[in-house]
Amino acid sequence: MVLSEAERALYAEVLAQGGRVLFREVAGEDAATVLRLLEIGLLIHHTEGAMLTAVNPRTVTERRAVGLRSAGLHGLRMADEVPDLLGELSRAYDAAPRKVDLSSEVVQVADMEQIRSRLLQIEEDSREETLSAQPGGARPAEFLAFSLERSRRFLDQGGALRTIYQPGARLDGPTVEYAAALTAYGERIRVLDEPFTRLFVFDRRVAVIPAAADNSSAAFVEDPAVVTFLVNRFERDWERAERVSWQAIRQVGEPVHEQVGRMLAQGLSQKKIASRLGLSERTVAGHIARLRELYDAETLFQLGWQMRGAEGGSDG
Repeated sequence: MVLSEAERALYAEVLAQGGRVLFREVAGEDAATVLRLLEIGLLIHHTEGAMLTAVNPRTVTERRAVGLRSAGLHGLRMADEVPDLLGELSRAYDAAPRKVDLSSEVVQVADMEQIRSRLLQIEEDSREETLSAQPGGARPAEFLAFSLERSRRFLDQGGALRTIYQPGARLDGPTVEYAAALTAYGERIRVLDEPFTRLFVFDRRVAVIPAAADNSSAAFVEDPAVVTFLVNRFERDWERAERVSWQAIRQVGEPVHEQVGRMLAQGLSQKKIASRLGLSERTVAGHIARLRELYDAETLFQLGWQMRGAEGGSDG
């Protein structure tokens, strides 16, 4: 089995592209050469996807050797020569880079409706555990009722749910009601006063993470090593997160401006208050402006001083 220079060159070209090329990309160059390599078995054609894949020359030589040996003494002599004939190509095959096809392990979706649809499909397939890290403050109102029923059903079927929120979630009445209801059913929800990224992990098998800074697209990850890494990161954040009695918050409640005032009295800066409450600095500034007007304070320092005095008076 002797290969022409054109056949060797085409096989080497396929290897250089990771061992996989589109049929139409090479067939147009020299269809006869492609057909020859297919006939020999050095390339195989996948009808689905119209791909050509390089085959290990050792596999080809072994098949050829078996056939030749069965043909008798002449075939036996030819069979002994076959490995040497394709030895150069075998070495090229070993040295060639491989394209790792992660199409089934990482899928990016940019359309929001497709993201929601895919999430729902994965949730329906989940049976054991869902982990979620959801930064920001209040949960979207239209999301709460629908999610509450699905989560309750999942918990009733024996599944486990753990969620991490940021502190701002404690300031939103509907979110507090939602969290109180779910924790009564068995979900565990903690609060982490640190920046973190949105994350969902289903049955430690599929993870969903943002694929863009504005959360306009999502990556659905099934690679086991990556999923394990993301689970470990969630567990790290979970251990640092604060346990919260959502039922107690629901019963007591505290207006946002009062929480801002209490934190000012504790000496926290505007930026730190915004971070802890999961609010923008502009929103916190608005609450502070109203408090300054209420307490007739000209400066932030004076307001903090007066707030501390107010807190001390209420303790007496």
